[in-house]
Amino acid sequence: MQPIAFPIPDLAPAAPEIFLLVAACAVLLIDVFLAERSRWVSYVLTLITLAVCAVMVVTGTGATVYTFSDMFVRDPMADVLKVSVCVAVATILIYGRTYIGDRGMYRGELFVLALFATLGMMIMISASHLLLLYLGLELLSLALYSMVALQRDSRAAVEAAMKYFILGALASGLLLYGMSMIYGATGTMNLEQIASAIAGTDNPKVWVLGLGVAFLVAGIGFKLGAVPFHMWVPDVYHGAPTAVTVFIGSAPKLAAFALVMRLLVTGLESMVVDWQQMLLLLSIASLVIGNLTAIAQTNLKRMLAYSTISHMGFVLLGVLSGDLNGYGSAMFYVITYVLMSLAAFGMILLLSRDGFEADMLDDFKGLNRRSPWYAFMMLITMFSMAGLPPTVGFYAKLAVLQAVFSAGFIWVAVLAVLMSLVGAFYYLRIVKLMYFDEPKDVTPILPHPDMRLVLSVNGLSMLVLGILPQPLMALCIVSIQYSL
Repeated sequence: MQPIAFPIPDLAPAAPEIFLLVAACAVLLIDVFLAERSRWVSYVLTLITLAVCAVMVVTGTGATVYTFSDMFVRDPMADVLKVSVCVAVATILIYGRTYIGDRGMYRGELFVLALFATLGMMIMISASHLLLLYLGLELLSLALYSMVALQRDSRAAVEAAMKYFILGALASGLLLYGMSMIYGATGTMNLEQIASAIAGTDNPKVWVLGLGVAFLVAGIGFKLGAVPFHMWVPDVYHGAPTAVTVFIGSAPKLAAFALVMRLLVTGLESMVVDWQQMLLLLSIASLVIGNLTAIAQTNLKRMLAYSTISHMGFVLLGVLSGDLNGYGSAMFYVITYVLMSLAAFGMILLLSRDGFEADMLDDFKGLNRRSPWYAFMMLITMFSMAGLPPTVGFYAKLAVLQAVFSAGFIWVAVLAVLMSLVGAFYYLRIVKLMYFDEPKDVTPILPHPDMRLVLSVNGLSMLVLGILPQPLMALCIVSIQYSL
């Protein structure tokens, strides 16, 4: 009897993920032996881990490589998104350092959960197999549920975690059920083999495929926070600690974009007509409901939650255009949205202090008199979210609208412009409060030097990328071109 020979996979393409896993376990073990006053060691080790991981991604070959029986792919699109994830998570930790310290959350558990969430995102980004895609998604989701509930003494945080967990489990079930239908109809879970099975023959189980696509789009809609799967977004954003809210509202959107590209574009490209119609409904509903509901909000975190819903509508518009230009525009939009989201929530963290959450619109009154520089940073952020030149938000929306227009959805482009005008109202309302109203709080703003530096770079990057968007746009288009 011949022994069973198992092929040894090439570990080099997955080296950043392997390093990240080992480093997360090391941080967890080291933190056990640290005294309370030495928690900064875990914080520094986490930042070093993310930096090394980003360097390992950048120094890769840049070619498309498959490993682990073609379940894992390393390609240019994955590299760009992974570096963006590492930079975003490091920025989040720098922004939230003082906040989590004031609220008793400056512990190794938070840093380890952040690293495991990052690992889940990176696995999602490189997944070329339905099973690996689902495992990465669950690793990310479980880490986020725990992070929301980490402030155990907060009733709002525990309630938000319960809502997030229950609805997240429902969405995961929908996604898994859709994957099972796709597997039943094609006989494979490899995304490229699924594409070949659908395109190569007249599949008699087309109704099963259609139903599977519907379940997949529903699961994707939940992860993006698109209408009508948006019910968790405002409650979780509002109830979670702000340092966790900025995590939920930024980096995972990059992984969700990769989820859309891997599932719909790579695996189900032959069914573009089916999922295109579904994405069209999701994007229109997200644009309308997200923008109109945000107007009535007085809490800034809830306003940004509904704003996120509308922004995800724009991302879906780019994807449903169904061509390379649209995919590149959607990728450009989601990266710039993460920049904007980091800056907006970073300003909330900047103004918050022990016992005070600066999450109401009135908390930004008279900010220009307290600190003209930070008021200017918030002005750039709001201008960019509203899509006003010369910020990067203007070019991002313009690129998506051009892709939608070229795809023949002229009336959708017109509707998106009208909803952008509605969105400009509630963004510019914050600018009015900062520059024309009397301050309610005169407490000095004294952030750590690292937060001051990173927040300034974050704000100015939106201005620089608005003036010179071509390099990033070209990078997005080329990375997708060589990955699909």
